[in-house]
Amino acid sequence: MSLRYQHIIIGAGHNGLVCATVLARRGRSVLVVEASDHVGGMAITREFAPGFKVSACAHLLHALPASLIRELDLARHGLDFAAKRMPTYALNADGPPVVIDGTSVTGVSPADTQAFAKFTRETARFAGVIAGVLAVEPFGLSLASWRERLTALRLGLRVRLLGKRAMREFLRIVGMNAYDLLADNFESTLLKGALAFDATLGAEHGARSPGTVLTLLHRRAGLSHTGAAGLAQPFGGMGAVSDALAAAARAAGVEIRTNSAVKKILVTGDRASGVVLQTGESIEADSVISSADPKTTFLKLLGARYLDTDFVRRVDHFRSKGVVAKLHLALDGAPVFTGIDVTGQAARMIISPSMDYLELAFNPSKYRQIPEHPALEISMPSFNDPALAPAGKHVMSVNILFVPYDMGPDEAEARKALLENVIATLERHAPGIRGRILASELLTPRDLEREFGVAGGHWHHGAMSFDQFFFTRPVPGASNYATPLAGLYLCGAGSHPGGGVMGLAGRNAAHKVIQGGN
Repeated sequence: MSLRYQHIIIGAGHNGLVCATVLARRGRSVLVVEASDHVGGMAITREFAPGFKVSACAHLLHALPASLIRELDLARHGLDFAAKRMPTYALNADGPPVVIDGTSVTGVSPADTQAFAKFTRETARFAGVIAGVLAVEPFGLSLASWRERLTALRLGLRVRLLGKRAMREFLRIVGMNAYDLLADNFESTLLKGALAFDATLGAEHGARSPGTVLTLLHRRAGLSHTGAAGLAQPFGGMGAVSDALAAAARAAGVEIRTNSAVKKILVTGDRASGVVLQTGESIEADSVISSADPKTTFLKLLGARYLDTDFVRRVDHFRSKGVVAKLHLALDGAPVFTGIDVTGQAARMIISPSMDYLELAFNPSKYRQIPEHPALEISMPSFNDPALAPAGKHVMSVNILFVPYDMGPDEAEARKALLENVIATLERHAPGIRGRILASELLTPRDLEREFGVAGGHWHHGAMSFDQFFFTRPVPGASNYATPLAGLYLCGAGSHPGGGVMGLAGRNAAHKVIQGGN
């Protein structure tokens, strides 16, 4: 006789754990099954060289809501921060950096200082419109239910309350490219390069691509939820966030089984009715909620035979090939970046000296090529959390933008070239760093796919763009966490509101399940 639960959640990533906890707190019996031997999905901390620990994929928190931390009591379950409200240092190989710290900026002209204050105030209001829809279920264009109509009305009201001038400006810029918007507002090439970096981080577009203002506002919307934490680094790396979420889930009564890969989703009478594990064990449930990416969920675990042909086509065309690689470096000591003191080394550093530099870094990816001069996001977490590296040594975590999933016919040679290009770029900004490297680990999108089981290796489970956003994410017919198959739901980053260690997709999905929405 097989086991039976009210809900089975596939995947113990942060969204799956949040979803499980919310359901269990409503008195539901919940089982989470995870393929790997640990919880966390892409938000884990692991040792990549003896004594050197690093957040394997995501390395900074920018969108975990303060309300969710309180709701799940994550502080009591071990979550603590090594750094909060981390500033961003836009590195300059030839001189001092530009420093962005909340609503202020240094290293630019008085005119840009004033323009930045105005820009941040205005974009904060616009990001507030987007923030208002992050924690709600997307509505369908038919507005069939009163709940959908109310959500749409609230969104419209948020836009209207901006006022006539601001509303007109919001509607003008939201579909624009970041390049033109930033060129209209600032003089400093370093400042523009830094802001454009945030508009393209994790996106499949360069700064000149339409829609990159939306991705910039989406990031700022996430930051608006974090309260006093801002951009933050947890003690113990990102794995500590997942561990706290798992502890909260277990405290609520959730059963978590690791080393339990799902082979397929069971279907009985045109309804999801449980899962079959790779071991052959069957587990029954009233509903199945997948935090896996949409392609894995629908095409691999469920199977196309249970879905409409047009829906399968839409899922197959869902753009989910990753564009960000990750480099980990074990260093025998602290590198010295040009114009940066210890405070800067403990902050977030980026190499994107101009919008043209960023665009040139993006262009090769369109042709399955790697960037010669890559744009980089750099974190040295051991400055804030010395336990991540042996005494006197440091660990560096680098996000490398615009690395294509398919790197051409000779992937091994492309990997070698990419590693060399990144280290050469770091060397220009931190002379002598090459000689300090004790060990390195490079994870391309294909590596992320293999290691974390995410189709395409995309850290958002799919591109964030107008056609894959809100009520079209991941695809029409599955945009409100319910799916065409009764009893099957989505709760991962491939759903609204997208990627980043945010947890809102998991919470939103749990509320949808509680409502009995499919």
